Amino acid sequence: MEIIMFLVFCFLSSCFLIFTTARFRRSSYQAARLPPGPPRLPIIGNIHQVGRNPHRSFAELSKTYGPIMSLKLGCLNSVVIGSPEAAREVLKTHDQILSGRKSTNSIRSINHHEASVAWLPPSSARWRLLRKLSASLLFSPQRIEATKALRMKKVQELVNFVSESSERGEAVGISRISFTTALNIISNVLFSVDIGSYDCKNSNGFQETVIAGMEASGKPDAANFFPCLGFLDLQSNRKTMKASTEKLFRVFREFMDAKTALRNESTDVSNMDFLDSLLALTQGDEPEIDNNDIEHLLLDMFAAGTDTTSTTVEWAMAELLKSPKTMAKAQAEIDSVVGQNGVVEETDISELPYLQAIVKETLRLHPAVPLLLPREAEADVEILGFMVPKDAQVLVNVWAIGRDPNVWENTTRFEPERFLGKEIDVKGKDYELTPFGAGRRICPGLPLAVKIVSLMLASLLYSFDWKLTNGVVSEDLDMDETFGITLHKTKPLHAFPVKKRSTSC
Repeated sequence: MEIIMFLVFCFLSSCFLIFTTARFRRSSYQAARLPPGPPRLPIIGNIHQVGRNPHRSFAELSKTYGPIMSLKLGCLNSVVIGSPEAAREVLKTHDQILSGRKSTNSIRSINHHEASVAWLPPSSARWRLLRKLSASLLFSPQRIEATKALRMKKVQELVNFVSESSERGEAVGISRISFTTALNIISNVLFSVDIGSYDCKNSNGFQETVIAGMEASGKPDAANFFPCLGFLDLQSNRKTMKASTEKLFRVFREFMDAKTALRNESTDVSNMDFLDSLLALTQGDEPEIDNNDIEHLLLDMFAAGTDTTSTTVEWAMAELLKSPKTMAKAQAEIDSVVGQNGVVEETDISELPYLQAIVKETLRLHPAVPLLLPREAEADVEILGFMVPKDAQVLVNVWAIGRDPNVWENTTRFEPERFLGKEIDVKGKDYELTPFGAGRRICPGLPLAVKIVSLMLASLLYSFDWKLTNGVVSEDLDMDETFGITLHKTKPLHAFPVKKRSTSC
């Protein structure tokens, strides 16, 4: 009996040894294939290395650990992408597996991840419906062409306001005026009314509300790294997000209620705006969407269509004020095309290659969303020889790619000339420059955003010369950043406009 027991023990021990050895080898194989990364501290992992500006921290770490880097942020496995080749793998080759979203704690606090084009997974029927509605009702070539006169009108109102400020000898806040213009373009497309005001006294705080929400949803949060801490809201991101979105939702509901009342009184369907079209889909026995869907879709449109646009215009103007020769060159090009007509037309932009290069160079150095929105691996996937594990957060650092010395010369210098005579564009095909993303997750509003930014910038440069406020010289202009989902200029840019010519239509 003892011999039999001994033999059974030996057999079981052998099986256990074989099993654990095989498992160890398999685990070691997988671990060896994980992307390299910095050493981790117990419990917190690499959280201490994230910093206030994660895009910069990750770029610095990538110099040591390479363009595909693995980090452990508390409980969160993260892979940071920092080269065009790796970005192509994520955004194109393995787009389907890596197109899920790793939503943040603040986004989940308002359930935006369950009703948002930006945060829903592409595999869901709800995402496909909302994406289709956005594309057909807002961003199709036909709809963009149909709203061209509206964009021209709102940009002319911007120029008129700046002209009045020039006559009074007042400096203007570039971020505020460009946000107001973008806000009124978007609000007219959505609701057929102006929401923004250039008068500070009549400001409704929309810009502050949108920026607060963008910062709360994007900046580092302990609850993103340790989900069990979410209810504590240690950094008040949930509180800020709820307050800012509720303010916007109240505005949306007012428009929805007013339009519903008008719809009940009239059957006229001519001149329907975006909200009219959405509300029509809530009718019937089996409505396609409900009011909650509409509120969250409008939130997407406002956040993506206003803050990112004004931020890009402000960074472009800041770079031009730091480089007066570049500004003069741009103004000379615009003058040669527009002449003395007094108004920049949207059709003029295609004839302004240097202006287009300025917009691209601005997006290279200052992408509005420096890490894109976080993706999630739906399965293990191999990227350039490294394993990205299932459920890992994947961050594409387009800010770092835009400053990669292996791709760009003079990486930190503002040189629009680098794009002249080259086919590099921002439309998601050139992975060294993807500020709007690429693949199925590419920003659907890209064509409209580029048009608005280009028209605003060209109009400001055509109608005015610009000078920095007293005591500030171009070389010392503050270019510090504040990180959220979007990348803002910490100290808002103010400048004096000097009128060059008549600004009225």
